[in-house]
Amino acid sequence: MSDFSLKAAQNLHTVRDFLRFAVSRFNQAKLFFGHGSSDAYDEAAYLILHTLHLPLDRLEPFLDAQLTDGERTEVLGIIQQRVEKRIPAAYLTHQALLGDFSFYVDERVIVPRSFIAELLLEQLSPWIAEPDEINSVLDLCTGSGCLAILAAHAFPNARVDAADLSPDALSVAERNVADYELQDRVNLIESDLFAKLDGKQYDLIISNPPYVDAESVNALPQEYLHEPEMALGSGHDGLDATRIILKHAAQHLTGNGVLIVEIGHNRDVLEAAYPDLPFTWLDVSAGDQFVFMLHRNDLL
Repeated sequence: MSDFSLKAAQNLHTVRDFLRFAVSRFNQAKLFFGHGSSDAYDEAAYLILHTLHLPLDRLEPFLDAQLTDGERTEVLGIIQQRVEKRIPAAYLTHQALLGDFSFYVDERVIVPRSFIAELLLEQLSPWIAEPDEINSVLDLCTGSGCLAILAAHAFPNARVDAADLSPDALSVAERNVADYELQDRVNLIESDLFAKLDGKQYDLIISNPPYVDAESVNALPQEYLHEPEMALGSGHDGLDATRIILKHAAQHLTGNGVLIVEIGHNRDVLEAAYPDLPFTWLDVSAGDQFVFMLHRNDLL
């Protein structure tokens, strides 16, 4: 344990003590919170509860509980790693939460935080009128497999292909698919976007591809540097992957098929590049700037 932890351990005894200490250290270090938590308090509470194997939604009953020596060492260690190495919390706990779903993650995959997850939790209502009639789904750039798994739950009659260029990412996705016992419905494919999907068509294609532009990549907070570089940047304007998706999606959609793609802060750039495409922008918690929908006929 470092001098930082040894000195702190002498004066911290309860969960309340460690919570206050963590919030102070996180704010002092000016950490960036963009991988699940929105501020220092939420992140500190999550890390402490997770480390102590306590329910993540019940802090109050445990605030005055005293920690054992072993627990103090563990909690101080995870606070220290978050501050000194600026490792995203999800990598420290190997857990990412989307709604009521929990996924295993490590530094082989980007930390799941797609707005498409919100839409899938609502079965893409009202855009998909009959969820039971969705028979095939493609999740491009699946990463940890989280969206593919959410899609399998949202559309119970669908087979789901989950494609990614990274074999490492697919190894993580395989673990998550197994955790949800979806091996019979979710098929993992190593593919650079549509490259290995010749002849396959889907009722629904979803994708959270790389979309950070070059200028923003160079300015990313240190926390993002722990994530796979290939999962973030996508050319000068952030649209390289999206252009390929728009070029080839129609041939991989069924007659009434739907394409849904997340593109970060690139709405203005995308609409300027494709003035003739009738993008429908879907409402998510952050607004209507981040996720677009197109039907197959729109792309022809």
